[in-house]
Amino acid sequence: MNILISSAGRRVSLVRAFQKELKKLFPDGKVYAADADPVLSGACQIADGYFKVPYLSDSNYFEVLIQECQDNDIQLIVPTIDTELLMLAENRELLEENGITPVIASKEFVSKCRDKREIHKFFESHGVSVAKEFSKKEYQLPLFIKPIDGSRSVDTFLINDESELTDYHFENEKLMFLEYLDHNEFNEFTCDLYYGRDHQLKCVVPRKRLEVRDGEVYKALTVYNKLVPYIREKLAKVEGAVGCLTAQFFLHNENDKIYAIEINPRFGGGYPLSYLSGANYPKWIIKEYFLGEAIEESFDIWEKDLLMIRYDDEILVHGYKG
Repeated sequence: MNILISSAGRRVSLVRAFQKELKKLFPDGKVYAADADPVLSGACQIADGYFKVPYLSDSNYFEVLIQECQDNDIQLIVPTIDTELLMLAENRELLEENGITPVIASKEFVSKCRDKREIHKFFESHGVSVAKEFSKKEYQLPLFIKPIDGSRSVDTFLINDESELTDYHFENEKLMFLEYLDHNEFNEFTCDLYYGRDHQLKCVVPRKRLEVRDGEVYKALTVYNKLVPYIREKLAKVEGAVGCLTAQFFLHNENDKIYAIEINPRFGGGYPLSYLSGANYPKWIIKEYFLGEAIEESFDIWEKDLLMIRYDDEILVHGYKG
């Protein structure tokens, strides 16, 4: 029973979590990692094995991926980056025909998550508030601008003064003009959600983002707050959602206002904090997909007020020739 962490990059902690949980249930099981440049990937170096795949834009990406999975007896793929999600969802049948199951939401739900306007409609259909979107002719300052299909905070702008707006902001059709949610009034949380194969919500772990670098959290705190019952009520069942999803919310400091920002249907970079707090999503995935076990609701199993402080570490590769 082998697992692949795709586009592994720096996801060392995620690979180690799957290794630890897989060995408990399947001592001979292996966790592989794949990357376009695996020798320079920390996660690939600590995996039980790794292989190189073409870039996602390459026409033979799936041919190589499937062959490598079959050669290494890999039955399960766990994706990690936004750009691979839709391709994996669209090619689910091709993968399954070859004995490989991608732990990925439905094509329809992934498409909604990849389009910020569509995910706003999704939230509103579940009675969840979102930041107001302005037209580019009528808007209010301060203003937050972001692309409809962006990730990792790329191409985002906080506009406080009219002079900061440029032709690029107005002419780029992908950029959305949004109501600004002031960080002095709101706390930002990334919530790790787990959905079973029945599309029912099983767990919610809100992580307060204390420090972020290059779009990935470096300091964070688990907090049991009103987001847990709120999400449990509003998003109890989401058609097409499976496995780990990361959802971003803003919670007002003084009143009950909650705004949803986005959902990424994958493991987020900060998930290791939720794992270490007791929200064992890798174990649940292994139990669901390898053992066929149903996962029970578990909203109170994780440690509250657990602080994670990350730091840089070294991985040495001996005999590297470049």
